[in-house]
Amino acid sequence: MTLPPGNPWRAPALAALAAQVASLFLLSAYAAATGRGVFVWLGVVETALAGVVLWWWTALLGRVLRGQAVPDTDGTWRSLALLYPWLTALRGASWLAVLLAVLGGGAPEASALGLTALLTLWAASILAGNAVYGSLLRLTLDPASQSARTRLTDWLNVAAALSLGMGVANLVPLPGFSTAPGLTDALAYGAGAALDVAATLLAFQAVRAGAGTPPDAD
Repeated sequence: MTLPPGNPWRAPALAALAAQVASLFLLSAYAAATGRGVFVWLGVVETALAGVVLWWWTALLGRVLRGQAVPDTDGTWRSLALLYPWLTALRGASWLAVLLAVLGGGAPEASALGLTALLTLWAASILAGNAVYGSLLRLTLDPASQSARTRLTDWLNVAAALSLGMGVANLVPLPGFSTAPGLTDALAYGAGAALDVAATLLAFQAVRAGAGTPPDAD
């Protein structure tokens, strides 16, 4: 009996995603230990919740990459389906709070163009993340569906680009709105952003390769 070729991207993708889960919990703990204020604690909760959601997302992705269908009665499936909209809502609330603060004159010296670009990038990143979660849930129901697979890879591709943009935005200050992070903060959040982009791109390649098919068999 000849076994089908494996997916060479599966192990690296799952390892990178597991590392990203760990980094999210570490970043949440770091922010809680070093930060102060309402927005900081909102970020702490959001980051920890993102770690939980990504943990479940990674578990489901691992099963999909083995070609296993996951019914919507599965505990992990239902947990992800229940929690990821709350993560999106929390991220949306953070975005809206910043928008209202800006509109209320909270950053009068900041460039209007720069603020518009930042808020647009942030909103797009939130929506792309939401689409990535939902697209995987649909693919798990039928891993053989090429349309569902294509939808997920498309969103992963978009999410990777937006994650890179957000990583840069968090490290490069916008005059009149944000200040340059300290060295420790820059290293912590820069490493987290780099891992996010790398894990997303590896997940893209793994999903694109499919279950038991070589990556160039499109």
